[in-house]
Amino acid sequence: MDVLALARWQFAITTVYHFLFVPLTLGFTLALALIETQYVRTGDEKYKKMVLFWGKMFLVNFAIGVATGIVQEFQFGMNWSEYSRFVGDIFGVPLAIEALLAFFLESTFLGIWIFGWEKLSKKMHLAAIWLVAIGSNLSAIWILIANSFMQQPVGYHLVNGRAEMTDFFALLTSGHVWVQFPHVFFAGVSTTAFFILTVSIYQLNKNKNQEVFRTSFKFAIIYGLIGTIFVALIGHSQAQYMIKVQPMKMAAAEALWESENPAAMSLFTIGDETKREDVFAIKIPGALSFLAYNKFDGEVKGIKNLQAEYVDKYGPGNYVPPVAISYWTFRMMVGAGTAMFLVLLLGWWVAYKKDFNFSPLFYKIIFFSLALPFIANATGWIFTEMGRQPWTVFGVFRIEDSVSKATTAGEVLFTTIGFTLLYGILLIPTIYLWRKFAIKGVDAIEVHESIHSEN
Repeated sequence: MDVLALARWQFAITTVYHFLFVPLTLGFTLALALIETQYVRTGDEKYKKMVLFWGKMFLVNFAIGVATGIVQEFQFGMNWSEYSRFVGDIFGVPLAIEALLAFFLESTFLGIWIFGWEKLSKKMHLAAIWLVAIGSNLSAIWILIANSFMQQPVGYHLVNGRAEMTDFFALLTSGHVWVQFPHVFFAGVSTTAFFILTVSIYQLNKNKNQEVFRTSFKFAIIYGLIGTIFVALIGHSQAQYMIKVQPMKMAAAEALWESENPAAMSLFTIGDETKREDVFAIKIPGALSFLAYNKFDGEVKGIKNLQAEYVDKYGPGNYVPPVAISYWTFRMMVGAGTAMFLVLLLGWWVAYKKDFNFSPLFYKIIFFSLALPFIANATGWIFTEMGRQPWTVFGVFRIEDSVSKATTAGEVLFTTIGFTLLYGILLIPTIYLWRKFAIKGVDAIEVHESIHSEN
């Protein structure tokens, strides 16, 4: 493979790996803040034990998330220096604000929260975790502001072949940011809910009368239902916005070769990307028009028509993203999200209607459903980025123009192998610690508290 292909593989591997932990950070900080609020409000020690236990799980995730995230920004200089040169005046601003403002806010008050037990008042300690939650989600906003410029460039002009910012406020108010961030935020809520559900059901399978994990399970069910419902609603708005600003991405997601009015939604399609036609397809008439316009008529442009438009607008070239990848990652994301909602409904029935009278089958369903949010997050992110191809900055700067010119294929291959091995090694202690805490349950918390009180 050449430098471009290897650089893309490296960024894909490190980004998807890092994004395994980001949603957990977003959702966990809010969950901890909500649980500790209940502790401060009621004084019930059960909620304190919940905060201490789930806080340990969160800290393991936070550590691995920070470690894997550092590599991301270095790649802009190592593998994508031409992209950094072109858009650095714009792209670097939100990333710098994220590091200097949001991440410092998050990490500073996280330290206060960790070491502030029994040293701060309950309300001051609660304020610390709320500031951690605010900081972590502010970080996400600034990173998504940078990413949204790649999806929908606004507030800039071109000077001597470089993009320079002309309107910082336009970056902040970009429509793409405010459909993307809520989707990512509620995906984090849903991911955290399934993490809590999985550990809780493991403990409840050993002893159904553990009040801490019964309460954790019930909390996670409601938390997850809120998350999945809002992910679906915002995802619908996101799809409608995508049709306006990146119609080729939606056409690829549906393998829609020709423009249609009304447009049918594909349930299952086998297509020929070379000939750009269907081999076999099952479709729902008018459903794609409804997704786009909330009515069962309205034109949705097809791949062939958009390719012709883009050639006229941007010049000769292939402007069609990888259709098979776009089509199947979109369906994996939606399918995993739908399955999550159904599992949560089942969990609600068992927890609230049957009072945890669950079967071995239910235990297995909940336990193995932990994979669902990670599948949805990874495939959703792959779809978001691959569906934009061949552009790094949509309509402005192409992927082949973005890669570093001085870097060799051997150098990129070496670092790709190194990062992949390093990330694999880092996963071992992460899983080990999660498993260790999950098996011990709140017993470790109780031992810690007794030692603390004796001292």
